[in-house]
Amino acid sequence: MPEPAHRYRSDDEDSGRWAEFPFRDGDIVISTRSKSGTTWMQMICALLVLGTPELPAPLNVLSPWLDWLAEPRDVVFDRLAAQPHRRFIKTHTPLDGVPLDPRAHYVVVARHPLDMAVSLYHQAGNLDRARLAELTGQPAPSGPTRERVPVEQWLRSWVNQEVDPRAELDSLPGVMVHLTDAWARRHEPNVELVHYDDLLADLGGEMRRLADRWELPSPGPELVEAATFGRMRERADRLAPDTLGVLRDRRAFFRQGGSGQGRDLLDATAQSAYENRVAALAEPDLLTWLHR
Repeated sequence: MPEPAHRYRSDDEDSGRWAEFPFRDGDIVISTRSKSGTTWMQMICALLVLGTPELPAPLNVLSPWLDWLAEPRDVVFDRLAAQPHRRFIKTHTPLDGVPLDPRAHYVVVARHPLDMAVSLYHQAGNLDRARLAELTGQPAPSGPTRERVPVEQWLRSWVNQEVDPRAELDSLPGVMVHLTDAWARRHEPNVELVHYDDLLADLGGEMRRLADRWELPSPGPELVEAATFGRMRERADRLAPDTLGVLRDRRAFFRQGGSGQGRDLLDATAQSAYENRVAALAEPDLLTWLHR
């Protein structure tokens, strides 16, 4: 199996933890950018694999974030090794940073970058950073909390930010690196691309498509209903990706889940700046699919 082309590391993630992961036939790796439908796809996988909306454990226990340094690697590996069913594993690492095992399936969820960014902004305000630092062995935040700029101002800054995309994966360049890599692999037999807006428009159709691709039973109405945003929000105590106290409010994790909120915050000048920026970062056919 070829070595991943890149190793992605931050204060709380290390894609190098994948290097010794023992894959099994049928494993599903969920590779998404933050706030782009990760938990939604984890729930879809849980429903398709287990065939019931009554999950036997919290979602992030069933589907751990393998790269996350808050949990010891061996604890995560042992939990996955004990699962008798097909595993579905979360990562925010692009596919060029994880081993591509021919026995496994890989699914990448894409969301309009502006919508993703607005959700990211609100998520940042819901994180307990002192608890996150404690879990990952980082220095605790010091000094008074800085007042956050309004979301409209922050979004314009996010669009124009110049960063190393492989070091700042939640930046606009980082988002496009992740999606460009997945787009180039879209014809591979074990790679699936899913658009967030397609999940909003036809959740049942997308779930049936994935079930067919992964040779799983087609979901009935009960399973489709359990994957709707409203039903997931009602069960935030079991489905929000947090059992270690990192989120201040679990229900706030499922804040809105809609489409178009980011685009609505930019005036014509800022929207033009965004379009020029992404045109320099990705090829036209990817952008046509992403922005439709």
